[in-house]
Amino acid sequence: MRALLIEDDPLLGDGIKTALEREGYTVDWFMLGREAISAIGSETFSVIILDLGLPDMDGMQVLQLLRQQSTLPILILTARDAMEDRIGGLDAGRMTMCSSL
Repeated sequence: MRALLIEDDPLLGDGIKTALEREGYTVDWFMLGREAISAIGSETFSVIILDLGLPDMDGMQVLQLLRQQSTLPILILTARDAMEDRIGGLDAGRMTMCSSL
């Protein structure tokens, strides 16, 4: 199984990557949201692990763009703890089904 890790902190990213590899995952680790968004179109992943505090773009925007391209499970890592942030993360990651009339 392959995991997409989007985390800009080197220490935390290395720890997550190492732990996932011990569990048998192949991990593609990106520190920038734009790189990860590009990767989702060229690789097949089983899960996405996303930090919301990225240096190049807001993680919520990354989440919305990833959700447009993929139905994969996304685990959000963040230090944001306000209720609005939690609700925003759930709303941004929610899959919507649309049918044309």
